[in-house]
Amino acid sequence: MLLGIPPEMPADLLDCLMRMGHGDELVIADANFPATSVSAGTYLGAPIHMPGFDAPSIARMVCALMPLDAYSEACAYRMEIDDAPDEIGPVHREVFDILAAAMPEGATLSSIERQAFYPRAKQAFGVVSCTESRPFGCFILRKGVIF
Repeated sequence: MLLGIPPEMPADLLDCLMRMGHGDELVIADANFPATSVSAGTYLGAPIHMPGFDAPSIARMVCALMPLDAYSEACAYRMEIDDAPDEIGPVHREVFDILAAAMPEGATLSSIERQAFYPRAKQAFGVVSCTESRPFGCFILRKGVIF
């Protein structure tokens, strides 16, 4: 055991977070997301599977260890709901509440249209695939720096 590491944190997610650098992005993917095919284009090349975890649980675990970026357009993005881009679903609100509490001063949260989300996710450092069942429960988190 290590001090300060959430006990439910799998080794492959911890390894991923440690190897990411400033500006690298991590996808939190819901149960409907094509995690395996999208992950093929990422640095890791395969998804980190976290069955039994929802998106807020993953966000909380990641934010306990990884700083969010204050030096880019946004430190995190949610996948927009089709035909309702301004609608914030319950999963979006839960995750954004977690992110807002963890983000540095000056950082912002944003959204990406669903079809634009996939190519952006393919350029991420890695994809965490969870069993979030609420639709559009996908997010991209951008790693910041430690001061």
